[in-house]
Amino acid sequence: MTTFGASAQAAYSIPPKERDPYHYQVGFGNRFASEAIPGTLPVAQNNPQKAKYDLYTEGINGTPFVTPRRDNQSSWLYRIRPSVAHQGFSPLPDNPDLEACFLPLNPKVHFSPTQLAWYPLDIPSDNTKVDFVSGLKTLAGNGDPTLREGLAVHIYTANESMGNRAFCNSDGDFLILPQQGRLDIQTEFGKMMVRPGELVVIQRGIKYKVGLPDSPSRGYILEIFGSHFELPDLGPLGTHGLANVRDFESPVASFDIDQSPWEVVYKVGGKLFACKQEHTPFDVVAWWGNYVPYKYAMEKFVHVGSIQRDHIDPSIFCVLTAKSKTPGAPLADFLIFSGRWDVATGTFRPPYYHRNCASEMMGLIYGDYGGRSDAFAPGGFSYENGFCPHGVSYDEFKKATEAELGPMRIHEGTLAFMFETSMQVTLTDYAMKKSGKLHEHEPRMWDNLKGQFVNHIDQINADLKAAGLPPLGTKS
Repeated sequence: MTTFGASAQAAYSIPPKERDPYHYQVGFGNRFASEAIPGTLPVAQNNPQKAKYDLYTEGINGTPFVTPRRDNQSSWLYRIRPSVAHQGFSPLPDNPDLEACFLPLNPKVHFSPTQLAWYPLDIPSDNTKVDFVSGLKTLAGNGDPTLREGLAVHIYTANESMGNRAFCNSDGDFLILPQQGRLDIQTEFGKMMVRPGELVVIQRGIKYKVGLPDSPSRGYILEIFGSHFELPDLGPLGTHGLANVRDFESPVASFDIDQSPWEVVYKVGGKLFACKQEHTPFDVVAWWGNYVPYKYAMEKFVHVGSIQRDHIDPSIFCVLTAKSKTPGAPLADFLIFSGRWDVATGTFRPPYYHRNCASEMMGLIYGDYGGRSDAFAPGGFSYENGFCPHGVSYDEFKKATEAELGPMRIHEGTLAFMFETSMQVTLTDYAMKKSGKLHEHEPRMWDNLKGQFVNHIDQINADLKAAGLPPLGTKS
């Protein structure tokens, strides 16, 4: 009798589900390989004299060639027609709500020292057809893509799929968070279905189009210039925790045979250009590399926290980070706040009052994020500049200081997020003047945070006397 059990027939992958019909490879930063037709990838080389099936070899690199190997990102694509087969570029009309330069010399961006918030942007009416690219609106940012360091925060609202239209962002990487409606994204590397509760990252220079299976859709975008997202270091946590490597999903090769007219919209320095071609950009039969789009279901995040007392810094909520040119200062951190246990004893459990050197921008995917003055609703957005003081309302403070503490679930059924940056952020004309959704936080929410200290003067003087010290007000 044989002792053999079984052998895997293929590498582990994510199969289709009811509301996601696509297959995915798993891992973060892997050098994947994928073939829609088996045997298409060349053996032991990248650039054969003649590729199989007369395909064209095309390379795409997301880092300079001489970047150290541990950080180097690139992919090889084997496609029916190369990207150079096009009919030239022409400028498109400016999108007045799209911004890329956030330097103070730009009169269309503004500073704000106070807390600001925006109610959810309206979905386009049925009388107006707006796709993902046309529906981009910029709220805030830092730097400029030509400097290769900075970021931009956009909101998109759309009610139409892109059809024979694709998008290529030459400025930066997009981290996209659908808040309403799934996104059916076709990329050169394959297809991804992204629902509210998932994030998707599509790197600079990769072509894709966005379909709306649940039309209409709204969501948030964090764009970074100059670096790429990576997983935060875990330090004493060790090997596992927060966003685990195996929970990231990348597409498998999928191609169309389509020789009809297409338009590829390129974003360069915040300007839009149209590139016409007589074939689909989604004709990659096989590919391999590590410069690949990916998605992640944020419900899989492994929360960590204090199991005794006090708070651990909010960096424990970091899903992805991007380095700046300053060591130890992130260009951007992406953090989430969702259902988890809170068990700290003898501790003020809500976020403590603080003044953060970083700029903080928050949004809400679903659920309720309490303790705020602004009726913070899914699709809304808030902003706090560096060192702007913030914290919970008086009512939340009072409740937290008087509650009987025990293990409890918090933020159940909620997914909120934060874009945090070490950079100084400016706000766009659209955010400050045109959206119609801007409002300031109501500072009266803190009016009742009175100086209760003065109610204890007698006890304080008694304590000072017991310690052999003069009472308050005594000059030395």
